Amino acid sequence: MKQIPNLFTLLNLFFGCCAVVFILQNGITVFYTGDNPQLVDMPEKVVIASLFIGLAAVVDFLDGFIARLFKATSAMGKQLDSLADVVSFGVAPGMIIYQFLRLSFAREENGLDVSLIWLLPAFILPCAAAWRLAKFNIDEGQQYSFKGVPTPAVGLVVASFPLIYWYSDNPTILDLLRNKWLLYGVVIGLSYLMVSNLPIMSLKFKDFSVKNNLPKIILLAAVIILALLLKWLTVPAVFILYIAVSLIFKNKTA
Repeated sequence: MKQIPNLFTLLNLFFGCCAVVFILQNGITVFYTGDNPQLVDMPEKVVIASLFIGLAAVVDFLDGFIARLFKATSAMGKQLDSLADVVSFGVAPGMIIYQFLRLSFAREENGLDVSLIWLLPAFILPCAAAWRLAKFNIDEGQQYSFKGVPTPAVGLVVASFPLIYWYSDNPTILDLLRNKWLLYGVVIGLSYLMVSNLPIMSLKFKDFSVKNNLPKIILLAAVIILALLLKWLTVPAVFILYIAVSLIFKNKTA
């Protein structure tokens, strides 16, 4: 029974590996008219990778819940959880950024021959995730609040990009996701948020009182409202709100 939570953690890692496979399976597709490229696009299978990252997040939540349920928390489980998170919410999202950068350059003249140097910044994200998780593991005080944004939250934001890209018909949004400078900014911003010491609230409930859980209730209400209005854009919108609410109510999230 004590190993059941660890099996869920390994399932998190398994889903993360599946996500990486779908991200890299077919690469960028180019459609030609004669010798001229007419359409450069990312394979829709990357959307499946986003779903696997989502499944990894569900399992990541469940392993902690099950560990507490069976009173099977352990030092090994904590380390294993972080190792799985590096892949599912660090490496896999980093590969999504890598593919979007390739897509951005592929739309430029001779962009398919872009130097690897321009694509490597995508891997700053998994490095920052590893740093964040290592810092979390040696800090016993991050139970009901965090120092820096949790890695799964960042992973889910990046995982929403393919879903937004494929299910949005707004040309402005599509152009933003294909903008390499914005993507570089996203990498730098998300990486900083992970390794920073910003006071970020945990979504764990200490009790069921409204007073002690007001920030979480506000966030939950926002998720419901924004999901009806923004569809997949809800994910990055809620992420920004999550940080804002954490900073506004920082005295209540400690």
